[in-house]
Amino acid sequence: MTTNPQTVPTGAGEPADVPLWNIANVLTMVRIVMVPLFAVLLLQGTTATRLWAAVVFALAALTDKLDGHLARSRGLVTNFGKLADPIADKALVLTALVLLSLDGSLPWWVTIVIIVRELGITVLRFFMKRRAVMAASKGGKLKTTLQVAFILLLLLPWAALVPTGVADVINVVTEVLVYLTVAVTVLTGLDYVAQAVRIARTADAAGTGTGAGR
Repeated sequence: MTTNPQTVPTGAGEPADVPLWNIANVLTMVRIVMVPLFAVLLLQGTTATRLWAAVVFALAALTDKLDGHLARSRGLVTNFGKLADPIADKALVLTALVLLSLDGSLPWWVTIVIIVRELGITVLRFFMKRRAVMAASKGGKLKTTLQVAFILLLLLPWAALVPTGVADVINVVTEVLVYLTVAVTVLTGLDYVAQAVRIARTADAAGTGTGAGR
């Protein structure tokens, strides 16, 4: 069961006048720079570079949690951060998915489903901004956590790190996690669509009511 995304009236909670180059935005930019570094390491195709790619991915994922916490706790929310943060997140995850599919570690259908969901909901939220800001739901945050978890499991060269039997168990757990992530990804996407439909109907009803009273 997913949680409906909260909605905030457009214009509410606008960021205060804070410096553009604050610690939260710097971390976001660092995460963007880490995406090509991660890609180059993974494309080398060796056990050592794959391990380093996993480390870079993990560090980049950690900066996502850290920069958001710093922005909120220190009053460093900016319009640039609101735009750059989700771009950095999606660039990191989608790059990892495509590269893992290219090397045969992840079925292409999984990558395609997640990409369509992520880009589709991003476009939907952009167009819905005229009526209400659709904040990230708890289900959406769970989706992101699951995506990062299974990507890390796929990135790590388990065959070189643990005995064969343990690696086989990890592979089974990873496969189950992939299917679970796809299910949560699709369900949360449908939840956003349903929420957008409700917002649109409420706005249309309010507009009709206003017009009828003129």
